[in-house]
Amino acid sequence: MALPDYSMRQLLEAGVHFGHQTHRWNPKMSPYIFGARNNIHILDLAQTVPLLHRALQAVSDTVARGGRVLFVGTKRQASDIIADAAQRSAQYYVNARWLGGMMTNWKTISHSIQRLRKLDELLSGEAQGFTKKERLTLTRERDKLETALGGIRDMGGVPDMMFIIDTNKESIAIDEARRLGIPVVAVVDSNCDPARVDYPIPGNDDASRAIALYCDLIARAAVDGIARQQGDSGMDIGEMEDAPAEVIEEAKTEAEVPGDQPGEAPVEEQPVGQAAQTAATPTP
Repeated sequence: MALPDYSMRQLLEAGVHFGHQTHRWNPKMSPYIFGARNNIHILDLAQTVPLLHRALQAVSDTVARGGRVLFVGTKRQASDIIADAAQRSAQYYVNARWLGGMMTNWKTISHSIQRLRKLDELLSGEAQGFTKKERLTLTRERDKLETALGGIRDMGGVPDMMFIIDTNKESIAIDEARRLGIPVVAVVDSNCDPARVDYPIPGNDDASRAIALYCDLIARAAVDGIARQQGDSGMDIGEMEDAPAEVIEEAKTEAEVPGDQPGEAPVEEQPVGQAAQTAATPTP
């Protein structure tokens, strides 16, 4: 079992180091800024590496304890990536719009989820007894609820951790998490406030390639947590009913690799994961 490896080259190629224009910066991000080029802030990847490793470890540990991670990313370039990463790691997601009170008013959200399930039941068959107009109305209501709540319909309660892309856009989600004491892992760009996040990851939160890299690493860390959880409990990973088949296979692979250590280097390139374990973690 091991946390996912990543190389400095991957971070560079994904454009993780590119921040916003210098006039749009948040001064609280100054410890994580390397410099500026053509009026664009350049983030210090030497700071990003250990903080990213720390975030991956936190996600893995949370899932290994049986916790649930909620992926949040509603901006256009993050929406599909967030949903895919959450689904393949057997976690949960919000990728359309954050509804106010989604965490702090979970009772009301639960009623809406129950309504969604009821509509699914009504529309799953031939929906006898409904006129064409009534069926169309119910279908539209179901689709609207599915878009808003489909990613959390099976969550069963507030999550144990949240992973967020773009802390400025998802500020309401962060406010609710802070009120409930839910730890937050988030990518913080040069225009963000890292003090509002428990596990900040300094990096570009706009480029699709960068977002895909973060989400892939967080998803793989969650799968590592699943493998650890099942290994500790002595349960056969194949007996899991809720996890997708690809999650089960990946978790099995993690559990079966002998002597695999976090950050073990591939032959062609030394990953940064191992160095991150011993690097000093800067205080935001």
